[in-house]
Amino acid sequence: MPVFGPPQVMFERGLGTELWDTDGKRYLDFLCGIAVTSLGHSNPVVTAAIAEQAATLMHVSNFFANPVATETAVLVDRLLGGGGQVFFCNSGAEANEAAIKLARKFGGRGRHTVVSALGSFHGRTLAALAATGQPAKHEPFQPMPEGFKHVVFNDINALDAAVDTSVAAVLLEVVQGEGGVIPASLEYMKCAEQICRERGVLLMIDEVQTGYGRTGTWFGFDHYEISPDVVIMAKAMGNGMPIGATWAKREVASVFKPGDHGSTFSGTAIATSAAKATITEMQRLNAPQMASEKGASLTSLLEQLPHVVSVRGRGLLLGVELAVGIDAKDVQSQLLTNGLVANAVTASALRLAPPLTVSEQEIREAVTIIAQVLKGFTS
Repeated sequence: MPVFGPPQVMFERGLGTELWDTDGKRYLDFLCGIAVTSLGHSNPVVTAAIAEQAATLMHVSNFFANPVATETAVLVDRLLGGGGQVFFCNSGAEANEAAIKLARKFGGRGRHTVVSALGSFHGRTLAALAATGQPAKHEPFQPMPEGFKHVVFNDINALDAAVDTSVAAVLLEVVQGEGGVIPASLEYMKCAEQICRERGVLLMIDEVQTGYGRTGTWFGFDHYEISPDVVIMAKAMGNGMPIGATWAKREVASVFKPGDHGSTFSGTAIATSAAKATITEMQRLNAPQMASEKGASLTSLLEQLPHVVSVRGRGLLLGVELAVGIDAKDVQSQLLTNGLVANAVTASALRLAPPLTVSEQEIREAVTIIAQVLKGFTS
């Protein structure tokens, strides 16, 4: 269906940070399927795990258990500090749906509102879209489900005023990915946690784009030393295999009873095998440290380029703000022609999210391509 627009390129093969199209042209992938293939394309560890699992057991219904889903849930819980429970699904949107339903069950009727931020993105399903703070995306699908409020991001007073007795949860990204790679301030996140604690409201953190080492810590909220009640994740956790998850503290998760939620493919063996392999390999490599060190290197090189006003974000999730008058979509198009995959996250900024395994040589090559392209633009 025509929901994505005409494809710019048809890719048929990938290895590490490299992609090749159907004509054999090579590209550097600095978008990573939008922060998905964090261990690089065709990672041998993940590939082997999927192949072995496919030959062993791919799927049984949730009337039954399988070992790999249980082991993966334990891994996820440990990364988040323990004391929680996990619901597996297929995507970030579905993980947000589970979190929204959990919040409604937690709060009860009359106390079911979810507060999220303007500029946020939480998915394309109807409730996740309603939580998304981008009114233009709501218009084609009005009327939207009720029970959602949107406040200005990084505005403590606006959040404080919005959290009244009708609110069950606050849902925030620590870096707004689709909103332009905008990090939350430390004070904002600390105050958000305090407001939630004082009023008995759930603090739900959407880590779909920021989770699994991307920002230089295992999860983006780790930078803020806060303790969310619910964490939503997907993208990088399967390195390309579709899988998402909702984690909640045990006392919060316990409000769900059998039949309250579900999914045919929740905890399916083939998907959780990819997640288990991905997480284990990330631990072996110390993925957060890789993101932190390589992000600092990439940022430093980018900041030296003409027509680059600033570089924002954390780790290897970066927004490159361009000089006034330069159209980021035009730059993105020229980068693609020159063999670099990035995207225009706003009209004036590029988003870069290469694999955490990207080499220093590949970083330098990418920055050289960006420099060459920007020479052709005037601000």
